[in-house]
Amino acid sequence: MTQPSNGAALRLSGISKHYGYIKALDAVDFHVHPGEVVALLGDNGAGKSTLLKVMSGAHEASSGEIAVNGKTVHRYDPRIASELGVEMVYQDLALVDTLDISTNLQLGKEPLLPFPLNLLGLVDFRKMHQITETQLERLGVRTAPAERPVEMLSGGQRQVTAISRAAVRLFERGKGTILMDEPTAALGYEQTQMVQGLIRRMAEDGFAIVLVTHNLPLCFAVSDRIVVLNRGRKVADVPRGEADHSRVVAWITGAERAIA
Repeated sequence: MTQPSNGAALRLSGISKHYGYIKALDAVDFHVHPGEVVALLGDNGAGKSTLLKVMSGAHEASSGEIAVNGKTVHRYDPRIASELGVEMVYQDLALVDTLDISTNLQLGKEPLLPFPLNLLGLVDFRKMHQITETQLERLGVRTAPAERPVEMLSGGQRQVTAISRAAVRLFERGKGTILMDEPTAALGYEQTQMVQGLIRRMAEDGFAIVLVTHNLPLCFAVSDRIVVLNRGRKVADVPRGEADHSRVVAWITGAERAIA
């Protein structure tokens, strides 16, 4: 039995997406609750990245309904999604390598020096570093000094920085939904463990998290519920405790169907 969608942070109902004659998504229902990690799985071409882009507002659904915190949204794009508390962490991270961690986290919201220097747009870097350290401490992130340029970080530190940036953007409104596209791709074991720990801490802090991944060990380590797509259709939606490796593989390949 899946958890009812009432009270969901993000809910998609009957979502279909067509690209010409190609049907990438076929009447998919999906939801995630505050404090829940939902792993979205599927083979290449199953539609999971398309569904994630619909959730983020990057792609407009051909049909269906999107609701954020129980309210149906009639216009939906990345800006509106962000304003409503839905943040996307892209696979390419979208960080500015030449800037430090603080500036990446506060980009567009940098604190300015007191009057009259604020009239010149001069940034108060000391205050910005203090704000960043407080925010990272809240997330339990201790990867590197806030003043360190992103280009000097390891792959795991970069990924944690990108995820932290999404969380920081949601702090002002309390909680929200974070969408992650393959957050451990190309990371080693220790770096994966770093990201895995951050995902669980964020869920415990009340964030709703949607995780697209091919990494089944990560899926079983952090998820509360597993949703599987196959050829654009949802074929499984089960609590993690009702799934095992062989059943998940069967759902992904289409050998078995366990829709709720």
